[in-house]
Amino acid sequence: MHLTLPEFLAHAIALEREAAERYLELADMMESYRNDEVATLFREMVRFSRLHHDEIVERAQGIALPQLRSWQYRWRHPPEAGGDEAFDRGLSAYDALRYARENEFRAQAWYGSVRIAASDPELRRLAATFAAEEATHVQALDDWLARTPRPSVAWQIDPYHED
Repeated sequence: MHLTLPEFLAHAIALEREAAERYLELADMMESYRNDEVATLFREMVRFSRLHHDEIVERAQGIALPQLRSWQYRWRHPPEAGGDEAFDRGLSAYDALRYARENEFRAQAWYGSVRIAASDPELRRLAATFAAEEATHVQALDDWLARTPRPSVAWQIDPYHED
């Protein structure tokens, strides 16, 4: 994946914006279900995504970024937005953390793939920096997962309900 520096920054801004929007949507949904623990967790992820977004926007000051349409992004689905599996009213804090970790890991991998493909030294350096930042998010989520009780499988299985 060969991107120019402006294209890379436009992608990175979109990636973080999409992540914040998804986490906010999930937080609001969990709050409506009174799943306050998971809502709080997703609101924290909104905060992380917005901070990273704002750092990238600041870094892009003075650079003319392309105005990309949704079909022009170099992904089918934004790496940090995740799938629909988190839209489960009974989502546990542990599973919400796993969902967030997978999103952060995909973002780390995407930034890493840009770094590997980049021929521009500044783009390579910036992609490596962003990948390293995502790696710290993955590690923070791993630490949080280690402190979070794992849900009991027995309680998750309802023998009277067929899917």
